Amino acid sequence: MRRVRLRRRGIVTIVLAVLAIGIGFAFASHAGRQVTGSIAAKIALGDKPINILLVANNARGVTAGDPLGLGTAAGQADVVLLAHLDPATHTIDAITVPRDALTAQPDWHNPIPKIKTLLFMGDQDTPPDGPKYLTQAVEKLTGLPIDGYVVANFAGFKAAVDAVGGLTVDVKARVYDPVNSGADFAPGIQHMNGAQALAFVRVRQNQAGNGYRINDFQRMQAEVQVLGLLRDKLLNPVHATTLIPAFVKRMKHDVATNLSQDRLVRIGIAMAGAPVYQVPIATLAASMTLAPATIPGINAAGHIEGADYDVLDPREIHAKLASFGSQGSDDGLPPLPDPSSISVALYGTPHMALHLQHLGFTHVHVVGGATGEGRVVYPAARPEAGWQVARAIGTGGMYVVPGDVQRVTVFQ
Repeated sequence: MRRVRLRRRGIVTIVLAVLAIGIGFAFASHAGRQVTGSIAAKIALGDKPINILLVANNARGVTAGDPLGLGTAAGQADVVLLAHLDPATHTIDAITVPRDALTAQPDWHNPIPKIKTLLFMGDQDTPPDGPKYLTQAVEKLTGLPIDGYVVANFAGFKAAVDAVGGLTVDVKARVYDPVNSGADFAPGIQHMNGAQALAFVRVRQNQAGNGYRINDFQRMQAEVQVLGLLRDKLLNPVHATTLIPAFVKRMKHDVATNLSQDRLVRIGIAMAGAPVYQVPIATLAASMTLAPATIPGINAAGHIEGADYDVLDPREIHAKLASFGSQGSDDGLPPLPDPSSISVALYGTPHMALHLQHLGFTHVHVVGGATGEGRVVYPAARPEAGWQVARAIGTGGMYVVPGDVQRVTVFQ
């Protein structure tokens, strides 16, 4: 299992900062906070891990006090993070779920069935049920029971950052994204207000011409970075006695949760000082552009529209999360086939042929040179074979399309 130690000890989203509300002011030093938190965790929570789903709603045109609002656009889950809090080891594992994960939604007329859209679909109900449906999907995908959820929106995030007086962020390279997030930052350490911090964390299409912040996976790393800074600032003993009460008063109406305030406070006290680890359940290789296709059971129509998706491997997810108590992983999709069962026609380099063979594709036939297209064509009845090959190529961004072919054909 891969566990990546975060550079800062911050809990990796705004709502985990809310969990720290009840931390006592006796935590005057790092050592004191960690020792006290370790003892408190066992006393307050016992030895059983707690799983809390943390969600950022990307609705536009809504106030911070309307965390489940749909607004003028979107209303989808922009951040999907499962916080695994273990009192016995006094650790927090941040299990990051790609928001674009392809997920079967047979009961919904949703032409783009990504896991993030379940928040939008459910929040059209009265009362809103988006968190419930998203929780159910994440439970199936991770195989972990979820004890509660916390949802905040973009306005709530901005308000939280402004409430602590802004954050000082280390921008690793030039960031310029005028169309999507509006971000425009020079490299270096700089102080950001709420609007600037939100723009920074939303970047995934940096147009500055470097390799920094150009995909969703780098975006998740930025969310970890900035939201960790938020929690660190809240727990700074220099101003905790004035900042935490003011933060609680300002933010208590800006989250939607099925956990009681008392429960959140006790968790915050118990887990104070715990080290935090990021646990991604997918890599860039899972990212691909799927063309419109017929896939029985994928949604109520059995047909998806073309879009960028992340196609995950439930077996890999279960293996990664087994030590956390996962009982299995299920995304509702046709299972990815064994590579040895897939015949591949490759227009590409001998190196790519060797790469695929190394991954278990025993039937790879080089039929031409590389074309520069980045396209995978699969037999229409076997979309899962196309997904498996696109994942194996490993570059992300492959265009995967059904076609009149007898075997999966790759145009490298």
